[in-house]
Amino acid sequence: MRLFVTGGAGFIGSAFVRSLLSAPDATEHPHITVFDKLTYCGVAANLAPIAAHPGYTFVRGDICDANTIDDVIAGHDAVVHFAAESHVDRSIKGARPFVVTNVVGTQVLLNAAMRHRIGRFLHVSTDEVYGSIATGSWTEDSPLAPNSPYAASKAGSDLLALAYHRTHGMDVVVTRCSNNYGPYQFPEKVIPLFTTHLLEGKRVPLYGDGRNARDWLHVSDHCRGIELVLRGGRAGEVYHIGGGTELTNAELTGLLLEATGTGWEMVDRVPDRKGHDLRYSLDITKIAEELGYTPQVGFAQGLADTVAWYRNNRHWWEPLKAKAVPA
Repeated sequence: MRLFVTGGAGFIGSAFVRSLLSAPDATEHPHITVFDKLTYCGVAANLAPIAAHPGYTFVRGDICDANTIDDVIAGHDAVVHFAAESHVDRSIKGARPFVVTNVVGTQVLLNAAMRHRIGRFLHVSTDEVYGSIATGSWTEDSPLAPNSPYAASKAGSDLLALAYHRTHGMDVVVTRCSNNYGPYQFPEKVIPLFTTHLLEGKRVPLYGDGRNARDWLHVSDHCRGIELVLRGGRAGEVYHIGGGTELTNAELTGLLLEATGTGWEMVDRVPDRKGHDLRYSLDITKIAEELGYTPQVGFAQGLADTVAWYRNNRHWWEPLKAKAVPA
């Protein structure tokens, strides 16, 4: 299978590429083309472990550039579309890059995939498109009600992708995941931001009263779920990929303080984020029953391993901290 992976130098995209090309059965994936603009959170070093693999090619480019996409997408069997602007705080400060990249960029890719008769288009999305849920969990047919510019742009791209299936008969599948964590995550997201701040002896910001709750998904479990959907998901369908560990932000902060050997004196309570969703929760029954997915990485071990990775890889994250959203 020849895969065209957009955003493959980012956190989740690079984990997906590394997992496929380093797997014992990697011969089933003879070639992966990574297409990435290498913006502030696209890090070439994320792909260093597989850079010499004979089945790997890197192309630097913008998904909004239809001419470049046309030049490189032909001949692939499937597109796995990770490329997106993804930081909520940044979208609140300025929404335009999110609309352009996430909506227009997805439309450019869909058009190219249709013209070149790409076999499958897997669009990677987020639970944030649903807004907030007080109790219970969303199913794949729950209505979309995004509250941040980022989430709204992702909802728009989801709807575009599904519309290309319904209108043009394209083989499109959409995945929506809960909050990811793991190694190589750019240090503007909460777990790497708090971890690296605490390792540097810096204070960390906790929004509002800390009651906002999220489900946590190790990036390796997310990648397994994506591969299952890529191979066996039904065209035109949405699949949830969750981790099964729900924590409030205050609970997560406490675990990170414990993991880094620090205390609550290192926490600053800051005004809540605008439009901050209280709780996300995905029902993963569909992907479990249809494709056999279950999360395999327990949160306690996954978090310990993640903190250890950041402790042991300062050379990776220290140069990136200046690019992160100031705390």
